[in-house]
Amino acid sequence: MAQTEVFDKHVEAYEQWYEDYQDVYQSEISAIREQLAKLPENIRGIEVGLGTGRFALPLGIKEGVEPSQAMAEKAINRGIEVIEGYAEQLPYGDLQFDFVLFVTICHLDNVRHALKQAHRVLKPKGTILIGFLDKDRPIAKQYIEKRHRSNFFAKANFYTVERIRSLLKEAGFKDLEFNQTLFGDMNEINEVQLPKTGFGEGSFVVVKATKK
Repeated sequence: MAQTEVFDKHVEAYEQWYEDYQDVYQSEISAIREQLAKLPENIRGIEVGLGTGRFALPLGIKEGVEPSQAMAEKAINRGIEVIEGYAEQLPYGDLQFDFVLFVTICHLDNVRHALKQAHRVLKPKGTILIGFLDKDRPIAKQYIEKRHRSNFFAKANFYTVERIRSLLKEAGFKDLEFNQTLFGDMNEINEVQLPKTGFGEGSFVVVKATKK
């Protein structure tokens, strides 16, 4: 994952964002949870690039991978089992998991390699879920415009829905399903938004796909 050093140095700022934008954060959680709810119960999954555990914990994900030691320490304190590692070279054997979640693909060095690694560690017909900011929608555009002033997004790569769709199919995934949230400017979101099916309106999109 790119910028590991940046995340090591700015953990408190990272944590503060979730406090400052609680309704944005909870809207994202709701969209991911809606997709996870379609999966069978009592299955094993991981989050890749889980940061401080802000998504894994409320979503009931008990383990995952994080390259930043400072971030991982926070996640461990939240009760999550964390293995140091990178999305592009997951430290797991083949066919281990029922699902893999990504919420930080904009910070990956090589998305293609990361998706292929997810495919490798998933069981047959396993599920990949990706939550991402749609490059075509307002919030990603705002981050791109202001990236020179951001610790976290200076080197981030944002993706369109069509690009994510293409990369998933290339990596061996099928049956893509989308939902979306964060309708409007981030600073004007003052309540938790319910997700909608599809994409094209909300800035935050979650895609669920199945391993072929």
